Amino acid sequence: MPTLSTLALYTVAATLILIIPGPAVVYIVSQGVRHGPRAAATAVAGVHAGTLVQVAAAAAGLSWLLASSALAFTVVKYAGAAYLIYLGVRALLSRAEPAPELPAGGRSARRLFGEGLMVNVLNPKLALFFLAFLPQFVDPARGSVPLQVVVLGLVFVVLGCCTDGAYALLSGAVGPWLRRGGRLLKGERYVVGGTFIGLGVLTALTPARAQQ
Repeated sequence: MPTLSTLALYTVAATLILIIPGPAVVYIVSQGVRHGPRAAATAVAGVHAGTLVQVAAAAAGLSWLLASSALAFTVVKYAGAAYLIYLGVRALLSRAEPAPELPAGGRSARRLFGEGLMVNVLNPKLALFFLAFLPQFVDPARGSVPLQVVVLGLVFVVLGCCTDGAYALLSGAVGPWLRRGGRLLKGERYVVGGTFIGLGVLTALTPARAQQ
């Protein structure tokens, strides 16, 4: 198991990385603004369910496969890019009228959870990030390497729930005010849609060997 000093250093480094907005944060904030805090919280749950999948893949060595196999990386890269662009186009085509808050359960909540899950599952940069970042805090002399990766990954998920939860609360708080202004909501649609499309294009342009 990692030492307390290693965990403390890792916690600081991971928190600094997590507060930088990426596809997951954009998705969470967009749902909080349009549909309220419950929708944002559901999105957070889905996003970090996706992170758990990535942690399991890292522990099983699948991140290494993505880094070492150009074909595997390319497939995941373009799948992730296509999904981000799809979310962006859908946001651009959505109506600008105020959207109601969504209930905690039901089909809409399942859709939000599933979309959040796919945002992180189809993020090849997250897989390669785990491959490059986690080993810096793993000490083979302290026991099972996969177990240490799992522990560090779970800490990352907990921290991510906290930082993304803060984004969810903030977006949920300002959402009602934005929804009352049709122009602001229309602007949000273009910002979110354009951001997702831009992130998708950047993902598609990521070189297969850039992070090796």
